[in-house]
Amino acid sequence: MKVDPDHHPTVDNASDGTVLTSAPRDSPIDHATAAARRVIDALLRTDRANPNLERVAEELDSIVGHLEEHAPTVRERMVDMWSGEGVTRHDPITGPENAIAPPLVIEGVGDGSVRAVVTLTLPYQGPPGCVHGGVSAMLLDHVLGVANAWAGKSGMTAQLNTRYHRPTPLFEPLTIIGRQVTTDGRKINTVGEIRNAAGEVCVSVEGLFIEAGVPRPR
Repeated sequence: MKVDPDHHPTVDNASDGTVLTSAPRDSPIDHATAAARRVIDALLRTDRANPNLERVAEELDSIVGHLEEHAPTVRERMVDMWSGEGVTRHDPITGPENAIAPPLVIEGVGDGSVRAVVTLTLPYQGPPGCVHGGVSAMLLDHVLGVANAWAGKSGMTAQLNTRYHRPTPLFEPLTIIGRQVTTDGRKINTVGEIRNAAGEVCVSVEGLFIEAGVPRPR
């Protein structure tokens, strides 16, 4: 990705192959999370008049009961989530252990930017056949945060100026790109875009981040 004089990112397919997100593992938790994603998607696609839905609800309630019975306290779980690689395994955008994450796989590009390609389906729908605007903003907020980390200076989101150029389609590959463009003391300015399969900009964002440390649960 390159940046033009107005700080708008443009796609450059050259990647140095550095994956900045946690990879799925051949583990029971990853298998269970992937199955949960399928459940979410299937429930949105199913016939609401299906007479077996009560039985489905009973089975899901039984599964939830089993999971809750074996769950540690929230505090203990938070400590685990924020230890080591945990934070990137559980976040709602890239986490392979989070059933609401698409999940995105974000790669670092040699020029200091980052990019991800993802196809979103019905769980992320807003207008018919299109990605919800809030979902687009959430994806970009996260990608810009990763771009900051990749560039070497991170912070908390202070402001996102989001522009919706055209509907962002479901069911086709979307390219999400981000790059840190300037820093000034604790202030960090980062830009990003979501492009459709034709390369058209659907959403663009300019973000202001403030360098700050966040205490981790202990």
